[in-house]
Amino acid sequence: MTILVTRPSPSAEALVSRLQALGKQAWAMPLIEFTPGRELDALPNALQQLQAGDMVFVLSQQVMPYANRVLQHSGKHWPRTVDYYAIGRATAMALHEACGQNVVWPHERETSEILIQLHTLQNVTGKRALILRGNGGRALLGETLQSRGATVDFCECYQRCAKHYNGFEEARRWRNRKIDTLVVTSGEMLHQLYAMIPDYDRQEWLLRCRLVVVSDRLATQARELGWQDIVVAESADNDALLRTLQ
Repeated sequence: MTILVTRPSPSAEALVSRLQALGKQAWAMPLIEFTPGRELDALPNALQQLQAGDMVFVLSQQVMPYANRVLQHSGKHWPRTVDYYAIGRATAMALHEACGQNVVWPHERETSEILIQLHTLQNVTGKRALILRGNGGRALLGETLQSRGATVDFCECYQRCAKHYNGFEEARRWRNRKIDTLVVTSGEMLHQLYAMIPDYDRQEWLLRCRLVVVSDRLATQARELGWQDIVVAESADNDALLRTLQ
């Protein structure tokens, strides 16, 4: 197994380092990078407007460094009387460290589909929900909370920006290194990778690789693009990906 990890830095390099320590051949090619979100400056006031029993949702670990930085600069703090939710374990740990409060997250699988099944989110009538996310995030959580009676606000805390590569050169590089396993952690990156590789290399190499993804939804997208050998990891954090790759 020779592995190419396409998730963003520094998570890609961290996973590659752990794989190499186990004797596996692995390389990183981050497909996206992060920049501050367009609504980040509005976050301190949005948090201060929440009342006791309202809800804060953090949908990615990438929210936390940007959110913490803007709160520190504004002299504001994470409110103590709201309920905190995170999309997964790693995000919950980062949020708990920042706010000092209990953070609820879906243990079965780290997806929005499982998050909205939590018992505490079934009756949210009259509550306000503040969803912290990146640009272009999925609408499922917000739409579901609204349908259950909550008032929903979003705050774009970071932006995902595509990194540009020469697809012909990259395909030649990774084929020469005999890459046969790809790690992809979002639909955006999956489609970017597919579009980047020239058609010949796509058919003869890319779609023949084993693909490790982080949700059933992403696996469905991959099948529609033409991948057949697809493995779904338990979650998107490096621990879960490492277990899958072992």
